[in-house]
Amino acid sequence: MLQDALPPAPPAQLSDVVVTAARLPPAAADAAFSVVRLDQQVLERSTRLDEALRTVPAVSLFRRTSSLAANPTTQGISLRAIAPSGAGRALVTLDGVPLNDPFGGWVIWSQATTESLEGVDIIRGAGAGPYGAGALTGTIQLRERASGGVLDASVAERGGARIAGSASTLVGPVRLTASGLYEVSDGYTPVRGAAAGAADTPLDLDTRAAALRADAPIGDATLSLRASTWEEDRGSGLAQTRANASGHALSATLAKAPVDGGYGWRLQAWRIDSNLANSSASVQDGRVGTTLVNNQYRTPATGWGLNAALRRGAQDIGGGRLQWEIGADGRFNEGETNEFFGLAFTPRGREAGGETAVYGAYVDASWTQGPWLVAGGLRTDHWSNEAGFRREHTLATGVVTLDETDPDRSGDVVSARLAVRRDLGSLLGEGYAWRAAAYSGFRPATLNELHRPFRVGDDITEANAALEPETLRGIETGLAFDRDGIAWGATVFWNEIEDAIVNVTIGEGPATFPRAGFVPAGGVLRQRQNAGTIEAWGVELNGSVQATEALSLNAALSWTDAEVDGGTAAPQLTGLRPAQAPEWSATAGVDWRATDRLTLGVAARYESARFDDDLNSRSLDAAVTLDARAEWAARQGVMLYAAVDNAFDEEVEVSETGLGVAGYGPPRTLRAGLRFSY
Repeated sequence: MLQDALPPAPPAQLSDVVVTAARLPPAAADAAFSVVRLDQQVLERSTRLDEALRTVPAVSLFRRTSSLAANPTTQGISLRAIAPSGAGRALVTLDGVPLNDPFGGWVIWSQATTESLEGVDIIRGAGAGPYGAGALTGTIQLRERASGGVLDASVAERGGARIAGSASTLVGPVRLTASGLYEVSDGYTPVRGAAAGAADTPLDLDTRAAALRADAPIGDATLSLRASTWEEDRGSGLAQTRANASGHALSATLAKAPVDGGYGWRLQAWRIDSNLANSSASVQDGRVGTTLVNNQYRTPATGWGLNAALRRGAQDIGGGRLQWEIGADGRFNEGETNEFFGLAFTPRGREAGGETAVYGAYVDASWTQGPWLVAGGLRTDHWSNEAGFRREHTLATGVVTLDETDPDRSGDVVSARLAVRRDLGSLLGEGYAWRAAAYSGFRPATLNELHRPFRVGDDITEANAALEPETLRGIETGLAFDRDGIAWGATVFWNEIEDAIVNVTIGEGPATFPRAGFVPAGGVLRQRQNAGTIEAWGVELNGSVQATEALSLNAALSWTDAEVDGGTAAPQLTGLRPAQAPEWSATAGVDWRATDRLTLGVAARYESARFDDDLNSRSLDAAVTLDARAEWAARQGVMLYAAVDNAFDEEVEVSETGLGVAGYGPPRTLRAGLRFSY
């Protein structure tokens, strides 16, 4: 089920032979904020984690496509329809370790399979307190399985095949947990119908991932060591273009949970190495073919970080219960792009990159007394962009055409959060609760935004090494009810992003521009800029009903009125809606256990129209999709299932070129599979 929820209670004290991942239990403070939980039922019905996250309205990748078809550079996620970004405006962590790419900020979702997770918490609102940099619209916390196992194998139309699983076992006092994924698909072609031509090719996919975690007791603490690796190779929808994303990660966590008002703590270190190859092409007239114009053949990047936390469990103070946590963390990234560009005219080579760092300290606390919960946090961070460079040369002669060194830049950011929650049982009846919160947060620019220009079809976007961090402040209030199988919640929020990093249109083709070069007819030149302010008001509604023991229903709705004020930096954007931000989105679902063995489910998703560009000149139509699934419990732990995605074969627009050619999401797709669990 999908629901607004309190964080789970701390794990019970179990026998000595049970070892789980090294992590602190969720903080009591999170209960005062907007928390949405995805349980294993939602996860097991999704082949991709980002698809499970999209069951929450307004949560999506930069475009409407899922990671099954999306280019790696558009797999960043945002939690509210304020201003989606390819780099993402949410922090994604797996047991405390960030999964965001060190070069681009996006998330390669195949590195975290749904089978490997026991739950997901989505905390909406800026991430002051323990979450820090990057948690601009909120935080997605993934919890890896600590016991049991699952194996899921399925086939789908257009050559789709997938096998994924997770298993755990004890070796003496050490618990070993392994997970893996292999998935292939011939893919679908995004440009279809009369507009399609020889230039248009399928979005094929070949992806694999594996992870191994060892959990061992160290006195009354737990040590977790984890290693993972992933690679995905995919078509990009145009002839001569492909993308390949790969990487591996290592982490070590030593943690002790607080018991009976005592102290708990966590020490964690991690490292991510990633690489990206990505090519792009211009489309010939009539879409009769493509011309390769850019080959980003290597983008090595390394991210590493440390964090430490000390938590005091709830203790009696002033007639209430006080819990607090203090901590510090640091994240450090370095990387560069290596590419050939201008291949259709004067072929040249480019190397560009640099280093970024952000480190800070925080204090977070919560106090409960009777029906009241008051929570707050304060943190300060220092950010820096250093060693930035961009070099370009002519391939034929080796003559250097550009050699720039960017000045080092740095600054400090203070962010905070404050919230209050009150159970209203004595006023309105059992099950009612009210909450209100105010918060601020920030997101520094990624190496990709600072240093790497890119091309999509005939559109070119320039980098900007002078980007400042974008900051968000917001307030919200909400009312919730949960009793007797009926649960609902309502939230009203206001958010404002200052110095929002936006791809701003600065020229149109056909024309030749300094640094960017030639932009063909129908194409535009954009640059990443701190384009003033984005202000958004919104309402979020959700509800679920357990109508009978066999029948459950759920629905959720999000409305967001977002508007850009470009100020003097980008006055042409003032009064417009941010790109890729729908005003309305909604989800609904029904699950019916028809017999002891047969379960049927349907899920619908609606999104209103959105714009593909900053100037609101390329409109993408509203869309409704319906998915259906049937499950047959063959015996204990064995399930057969069949599913149809986009059952009515809706043409969902996901992109539009300057010449008005639309790209579409996946057509109707049939899947069937077998799932084992224990």
